[in-house]
Amino acid sequence: MALPSFAPYPPPSLRNDIVPEEWESCLHAWLLLAEGHLLLSPGAFSTKVSKDQSLIQFLLSYVDSEAFQPSPSASQSHITRLKRLCFLLVHRCLSELKKKPELLLEWQFISSLGILYGKWSTLPILLQDLWRKRDLDKTFQKRKVALIKTLEDSAKEDAHPDLDGTLARVAALLRVCSGYGESLMLGSDFIDALSTLYDCASPSLKRKLVVITYRCFLALMDPLNPRFSMLLDHLYALNSLKQQNLFLAAVCSSTPLVRRLRERIAGPEAVRAEKIIQRLSEFQGLSTWPPRPKKLQRQRASKGKGKEKDEYGHGAFDGGLHVHRMSLVTQLQDLFPDLGSAFIVKLLNEYEDDTEQVTAHLLDDSLPPHLKSLDRSENLSQHATQPIYTNDLVPNLAPHPSPPLPPIRRNIHDNDAFDRLTISPSQIHRGLKSSSHTADTVLQDRSSASNKAAILSALAAFESDDDERDDTYDVDDVGGTVDAAIAGSDEMEADLRDKNEEALFRAWKMSPEAFERDAETRRGKARMALRSETGMTDEAIEGWGIMLGRDPRRLRRLQA
Repeated sequence: MALPSFAPYPPPSLRNDIVPEEWESCLHAWLLLAEGHLLLSPGAFSTKVSKDQSLIQFLLSYVDSEAFQPSPSASQSHITRLKRLCFLLVHRCLSELKKKPELLLEWQFISSLGILYGKWSTLPILLQDLWRKRDLDKTFQKRKVALIKTLEDSAKEDAHPDLDGTLARVAALLRVCSGYGESLMLGSDFIDALSTLYDCASPSLKRKLVVITYRCFLALMDPLNPRFSMLLDHLYALNSLKQQNLFLAAVCSSTPLVRRLRERIAGPEAVRAEKIIQRLSEFQGLSTWPPRPKKLQRQRASKGKGKEKDEYGHGAFDGGLHVHRMSLVTQLQDLFPDLGSAFIVKLLNEYEDDTEQVTAHLLDDSLPPHLKSLDRSENLSQHATQPIYTNDLVPNLAPHPSPPLPPIRRNIHDNDAFDRLTISPSQIHRGLKSSSHTADTVLQDRSSASNKAAILSALAAFESDDDERDDTYDVDDVGGTVDAAIAGSDEMEADLRDKNEEALFRAWKMSPEAFERDAETRRGKARMALRSETGMTDEAIEGWGIMLGRDPRRLRRLQA
């Protein structure tokens, strides 16, 4: 039985007019159809997609609608399940089909995927695979030209009506596809258009331009395909123009760009990058964002009373927010206006008030799981956001005892003449006391040469092979009789060794060739005579000849 066709996903304007019971039935039907299409074999799925375009139209309408205006959470379980199944259908269409649907490769659809599934780890892998196969080049190149023209027109005249939505799509796509950032940075047209628009943009638009520029720079530092030379060319070009210094200062002061440059640039380009990194470091402490208007508050006269504070001077017991912590929250809300103050306070608690780490993790979407699941729009109560002012300049600074002094090391030279500074200057000298001798004169002095010759001759006469006599079992030491048979056998073995030594040495003097290790020598008459006279094997006779050639002292002893 053939599967029925998909009905398009309704836009938000029509979706709000559907009765909840009918909406539940629609979700249930879409879930059954999506599961049925996923269960098809590869051949059947390819045939179904090529003949019936309803699946493609449904995916286009669903992704475009849910990316910007998600469905209400009345049926959250069905909506979450449908979101997962739609991603699996998109993944199957773009990875299995040989002829991929052109509508699914359009820039608008891919950017909507980045907004809707930007936090899914599988989407960057899918897009990088499509980018390597060059399936996205045609449509993305056309869109780059249109994007640059839109930016340039917005800088000359009023901003394009859909400029905010376009920049949001670009930022989402840069987060999941580093190849797109690399294609945007080919040439200087795109970065020049961003810097030109920055001078006349509103504060909210400036923040989006800074985020897009930072993500483009990160794409050029991709570990799998780094383009350090192109990155440094853009940075040097931006730094050379005075009117673009504000744009570059905003990027460096609001993002962890300098830290990423130090971490990732290596190799030959690191030497070239030192100067520009040093220049960009000067921008880190600068803040180019316009300050928020201060809320005027009437300060009451101090009565010497105050609220209970924790050990750090913060109003943790009554929910108040310290003025230093409130300034950090305001700084992060300038970069991320969609985040609530309560969520930002939890981020500051996690990263110990380090705004640079918080910014880096938010831009890279690398927050821990226990922070990802929180409500990002949660705000603190009005009472908690009021800063805590105190007359105590250094709150809760309790006096501490002085630390003990380090132990003093003593030695035998303490309180000597040097220590008491009473030594005579005539007893102090640098180097040798007698300067008449140098290294050359000491080496040429042969007065001790005779002693050296005597030592060498004594060492030559020393026989290291001679063992000391073992008197462990002598009669006097043991206190009884010792078996004479054992001693007699040792003497007989010693006599036999001496006789064999003499016979072997005589044969060696007469014919050293008789000790060769080849088969012809072993069958010769001289070898047969040696075996019969000494009772030794061929291996022992040959080994004796080898050891005699290696031991000159043994040769001298036999010749004596």
